[in-house]
Amino acid sequence: MTALQFQPVEPPSPFLNSSSKPNKTTWKHPPYSPSYCSFRHLPPPLPCSASTPGAEEETPSRNYDSTATNGGRDIDGLVDRRPVVRLAWEKLLRWSRSWRSKNKADVLRRTNKVVVLGGGSFGTAMAAHVASRKSDLEVHLLLRDPSLCESINLHHCNCKYFPQHKLPVNVTATTDPKAALIGADYCFHAVPVQFSSLFLESIADCVDPGLPFISLSKGLELNTLRTMSQIIPKALKNPRQPFVALSGPSFALELMNRLPTAMVVASKDKRLANAAQQLLASSHLRISTSSDVTGVEIAGALKNVLAIAAGIVEGMNLGNNSMAALVAQGCSEIRWLATKMGAKPETITGLSGTGDIMLTCFVSLSRNRTVGVRLGSGESLESILNSMNQVAEGVSTAGAVVALAQKYKVKVPVLTAVARIIDNELTPQKAVLELMSLPQVEEV
Repeated sequence: MTALQFQPVEPPSPFLNSSSKPNKTTWKHPPYSPSYCSFRHLPPPLPCSASTPGAEEETPSRNYDSTATNGGRDIDGLVDRRPVVRLAWEKLLRWSRSWRSKNKADVLRRTNKVVVLGGGSFGTAMAAHVASRKSDLEVHLLLRDPSLCESINLHHCNCKYFPQHKLPVNVTATTDPKAALIGADYCFHAVPVQFSSLFLESIADCVDPGLPFISLSKGLELNTLRTMSQIIPKALKNPRQPFVALSGPSFALELMNRLPTAMVVASKDKRLANAAQQLLASSHLRISTSSDVTGVEIAGALKNVLAIAAGIVEGMNLGNNSMAALVAQGCSEIRWLATKMGAKPETITGLSGTGDIMLTCFVSLSRNRTVGVRLGSGESLESILNSMNQVAEGVSTAGAVVALAQKYKVKVPVLTAVARIIDNELTPQKAVLELMSLPQVEEV
């Protein structure tokens, strides 16, 4: 009795139309069907000798090495894509080298002094990052707390936020705005939004009208609904004060640890955005540029409120389905409002939008998410805020977000529910019930 032999088959051409007639050797199923795939991975037949029926010969072993190809195809008949992938990667690297050779940065070379307003976690991390870019660059931290100022200058460490990290020796702290700002080439603003107007008004006389401000602060001013691009010129009484918004998924601790990070600088002045990019970009910090200041600022402000909602879901143990649904709905609400205000949709789906939202909503280092987790677990807002040594901007921004949405006639149910919970007018449990009871509508 002769052994059963598998007959070779040819996969159908992907170009066959409905009128084409497959030949006899064409397999019925397309190459991606379970039947074809399972047949393709069967072991090779075990031929029997005609003279001694049933005697098995040694089965030839399959060679999956890249050299075992036949006209660009491996032994299974599949096209070997590795050369194509390798070529694509090499082209990318060549483009990168070419771009760098044509865009040699001289901004850092021409920059002698930088000032950072505020000594919180992110202000400190940014000061350390910029100082590490150039050893003879003067980096001044302008603080309110004399004891913290003295500690930084004495120990080269911000013991309040980063007790385990040494600051570069070219970082110094001061409480004197005139000494900090005189001769500065760039100013990083890291003061919380709700305190920015009063602080900037107090130092306005020391600020050069042409000094570029790079804002690290995210949020909306509670009473005026203004963003930092509106607050800074107003407080300094200079509508032409150069402005850049820096945003994106970035925790201060990871920036201090020099872990790979990507952010966006947005300015209506393209040359200024490029200058900020050259000043900040390094081997562990990628900086993209944008002209959409509105989109970057609104996404940065609203994601803090959404992070509180995500934390509430976590604190209530509502599960992964709820978390995904809530964050997706929140992203839509942010997009609706931002685009109504003139933002570009691609900004909301980019680093400063979706990227920042994912980081803030899903990672335990997020202050706003932490507030939400504790609210969802039953703690009062007062006790939560009293135990924190950093500002969670989403708490103060929530009410302003709802007011802004009403101004632009946009419905934001999730963000509104957060504001109601923060105002102690709705419990998290009741908010969930009411949100789930909203009309079933078409997704937009």
